[in-house]
Amino acid sequence: MKRKWIIPVLFLLGVAQGTMAQTKLSLKDCIAYGIKNNGNVKIAQYKESIAVQQGREALSGYLPQVNASGALDDNLKLQSTVLPGAVFGSTEDRRIKLGSKYSSSISAQAEQVVFDQSLLTGLKANKPNIENSELNSKKTKETIIYNVANAYYQVFVTTEQIALLKDNLEKTQQILGTLKLQLDNGVIKKVDYDRTQVNLNNIKSQLTLAESNLIYAQNQLKFQMGMPLSEQLQLTDNPLNRPFKINDPAQFDASNLTDFRMQKINMQLQQIEKDRIKAGYLPKLSVYGRYGYQALGNNLGDSWGNWFSFSAIGLKLSIPIFDSFKRDAQYKQADLNLMTQNEQFKLNVQNYELQHNNATTQLQRAKSSLASDENNVNLAKEVYEVTTLQYREGTVPLTDLLNAETSYKEAQSNYINSMLSYYQAQLGIEQSLGTLTDFYATLP
Repeated sequence: MKRKWIIPVLFLLGVAQGTMAQTKLSLKDCIAYGIKNNGNVKIAQYKESIAVQQGREALSGYLPQVNASGALDDNLKLQSTVLPGAVFGSTEDRRIKLGSKYSSSISAQAEQVVFDQSLLTGLKANKPNIENSELNSKKTKETIIYNVANAYYQVFVTTEQIALLKDNLEKTQQILGTLKLQLDNGVIKKVDYDRTQVNLNNIKSQLTLAESNLIYAQNQLKFQMGMPLSEQLQLTDNPLNRPFKINDPAQFDASNLTDFRMQKINMQLQQIEKDRIKAGYLPKLSVYGRYGYQALGNNLGDSWGNWFSFSAIGLKLSIPIFDSFKRDAQYKQADLNLMTQNEQFKLNVQNYELQHNNATTQLQRAKSSLASDENNVNLAKEVYEVTTLQYREGTVPLTDLLNAETSYKEAQSNYINSMLSYYQAQLGIEQSLGTLTDFYATLP
């Protein structure tokens, strides 16, 4: 008796668990998930932290530096010197050894840079370097918005394609059933039946391919979101039921683009690097203080037991005189890099404008094609339905029916392609204007 209710209960638990494991997300939810979980976001955050630490590293060069050192020397052979004999009341010079066999020392030194123009110039790079890392995070976010939205639309367009193919399959199966009866009654030739069977097989193959493409599109969406591929995902808002509202495109301004701003900062950083190298020609001044202990002895025990202190303070001035033109080569390289960036920047601005113009053209063409292909689908469907009815009444040959069916499928295929181009063109406009973040913010 127990087995009668154990199996139903296990089945219900399995269904409940599968339902709970399924994640339901809208387009905005998918993008938010991607911004939070995509690995590139974490990489961008790490780069922001690296920029902060680089700033600390640059600042540390102008702060006090304290070092300690210790040494134990076993002078295997002491150095000798020659002293005049007169010192000892003799006419012959004497050779004597100086120092002790063992010597120990410990000391600490603190040094503070007073003036180093290259360090001061390098500190100017901290702020733009942090700004650049923040812009890189913003660029990463925009890329995720574009990729997730594009993959999201691909899923629904492929789903719509599958629905149309299933509808075509059902209609073709109905026609094939009618032809089978006609073939059995000797009304048509077998070749007419076979031609329709070929069409049916082609639709089945297209349906199998579309279903595989749907799995690929879903996995691509999960990948862009940073979601495990094993997780079940259900999309809630069908964009096909909520088409884009085409507004007049905003005025193009390259300075709104994240890439534009990043390149400007990179040029600023290159100028700072150029100035830093040039500042290396100036003298460097620092102050230091040293304090330590030293012990000497001819045996190891004495060298650890007889300590005496020493100390010193001083100024250290370093004046670069000649480095075999090393710094000159570095400066000219930095200058050439800056000129290269300037020329590349001009080319990129032209390219941004070109991308915007192309995106605008593509959107206009996609909008026109979508409207035309949608009307064409409705017209082809009407022709197909009328031709099907006429064929059943025997007023048109099978060739007309097959031609109408082919035209209907081509119209559907064109419509599907136009739909995807339409969504991609809208995303392209947002990308070319630098407004992908605004696009995400306005999603329902």
